[in-house]
Amino acid sequence: MMASKLKEFFQLGEVGEYFIRVFKKPDPNKKTNFNLRMMHGINKISILVFLAALVYWIIKRLA
Repeated sequence: MMASKLKEFFQLGEVGEYFIRVFKKPDPNKKTNFNLRMMHGINKISILVFLAALVYWIIKRLA
């Protein structure tokens, strides 16, 4: 029962699944177009910049 609750608590949800999908290698069998690849590339950059800013903000607050 407790393991089930812990597993449910740590589920990623839709946002987490998208985050994982953006950073994994694309499926070579699945056809994608240029616009979709560029959208995912821009999203990768945005996520990385946000995480870098968050780390910088935390470090600045602690120092």
